[in-house]
Amino acid sequence: MPYQFTVSPDFGPEQLAGWHIFNTWLQRQLNTDIHFETFDNFENQRQAIREDKVDIIYANPYDASFLVREKNFVAVATPRKPDETTIVVQADSPIQTVEALTPGCTIAQTDDPDISMMGMIMLEPANLDAGNTEISVQDSYIQVAKTLIQGNADVGFFMTEAFDALSNLVKSQLRPLVSSDIQIVSHVLLIGPEMASKKDELTSKLAAMDTDSQGQKLLQSLKFEKWVPVDEEEMEFMIDLIEALAA
Repeated sequence: MPYQFTVSPDFGPEQLAGWHIFNTWLQRQLNTDIHFETFDNFENQRQAIREDKVDIIYANPYDASFLVREKNFVAVATPRKPDETTIVVQADSPIQTVEALTPGCTIAQTDDPDISMMGMIMLEPANLDAGNTEISVQDSYIQVAKTLIQGNADVGFFMTEAFDALSNLVKSQLRPLVSSDIQIVSHVLLIGPEMASKKDELTSKLAAMDTDSQGQKLLQSLKFEKWVPVDEEEMEFMIDLIEALAA
């Protein structure tokens, strides 16, 4: 039975082909069968994880805590692309600062857990929280942008990378208020207990990916510069930080 590989649902659709190619690369490098499957949302993916149907995952920082602490996954490598959050309003909104937002406002967001968490933390200067705001959950960041542009939400939470990737036409109708700058929280590639014996081999292969032209092209398709190995201490530090932010 092949190993099961998936990626966090928050990646852009333009990267899907790259992940399929990456899966083929994984199979060749590890000389084993690996099936790549995507999920439409985080809850469906988490259900698969709970049912032990995932062996390798490119996970967001929030879910990495559950995967490591509860499901005994281990970290292999990270692209060292910080996960940052940008709070956005419609271009002609009278709101100029976070502090100008008021209770009862509507927030458009995806179900991306770490971006939602960071967005709510960034609203604290306006004394806003889940109890005095309305949340409008959208399937994608494109839908978050559409909701704002149509005037159906007052503010939107975006992964900064996703906001930057929007077309110029869409971005011209939006205006960022503020972005986070944590720098040390990022997605990470994790493997489950069934693949634990392959950790050292996979770490070595990933770290060397940027040393040949084929690997460089694959990295570019994923919008990565390189993979950087992650040790247990680094992973525990990031998990502790996420849990502290969520507290």
